[in-house]
Amino acid sequence: MNKPASILCAVILLVGATIAEAQQPGKIFRIGFLDPTNASGMAVMVDAFRQELNKLGWIEGKNIAFEYRFAENKSERVPELAAELVRLKVDLIVTSGNPPALEAKKATTTIPIVMTSITDPVALGLVDSLARPGGNVTGLYTFASELNTKRLEILKDAVPKLARVGLLRGSFYNPGQELQLEELRVAASALKVKLEEIKTEFDPQGLESAFKTAKQKQVGAIMTTSLRVFFAERKPIVALAGKYRLPAIYNSKEYVDEGGLMTYGVDNDDQYRKAAHYVDKILKGTKPADLPVQQATKFEFVINLKAAKQIDLTIPPDVLARADKVIR
Repeated sequence: MNKPASILCAVILLVGATIAEAQQPGKIFRIGFLDPTNASGMAVMVDAFRQELNKLGWIEGKNIAFEYRFAENKSERVPELAAELVRLKVDLIVTSGNPPALEAKKATTTIPIVMTSITDPVALGLVDSLARPGGNVTGLYTFASELNTKRLEILKDAVPKLARVGLLRGSFYNPGQELQLEELRVAASALKVKLEEIKTEFDPQGLESAFKTAKQKQVGAIMTTSLRVFFAERKPIVALAGKYRLPAIYNSKEYVDEGGLMTYGVDNDDQYRKAAHYVDKILKGTKPADLPVQQATKFEFVINLKAAKQIDLTIPPDVLARADKVIR
């Protein structure tokens, strides 16, 4: 066999071996799931993700296994959990929120990473561009900063004579949150609303303290930054908003499911189902660098009139008319 023919033969054998490995019967791919919150708070999203994978033919225990790592609202634990998943040599890492994506990227340049709930992946340095991510990271972009501005506008329209808004924010440094805060401060100034930023700890005492501070500052309504830690604590947050009789707007329908007043944001179930499709493609051989980052396209504005009645708030008719869903 001449030299060019032997080289071609070697290449064909190598490609064949790679494909065979990717499609190897009985192989169980291990998926790392890295989240800054807790298992109970993320159960709804994890279920949507797993169910979609099942539909795509990925069955837990048969051809896929999960390594869940939850930081339990302790941001300092995220780097060590990311490093742990890398040491385990998982086949892919799914991240939820900004810090997990950033720490996973720091921990590995080879293991594919599918990110969800990201503020701005280009500004955060996670990808080169949305169309051509480059590297080992791709996933979904949720417009967190832009949607916060829209929520503030809705809140002002919904609450008569609103002049002061309490903004619950995480007490720790989060680059995605900083991007959100920059946009919110500009929006508040344009809307002529005073933004009272309240640093919040994510334990029962810390949440209660944040709401007491909001009342002391005489805010007329509250909102939160779009962090996974707030989402995981949505049930007590909604309860405290009712207790302190503060109108609130949240970033996902799951808050309204817990009795919250209003929500405007992306459909989280849809986001995690789409994440499952990224996982499917990557496990079948597609490189993350070749999968464009998807921007959220499905948004929901929901109003809960039962919650409004409990705090004696009358939502203006023009605001009700804009809602995708009104719970009566």
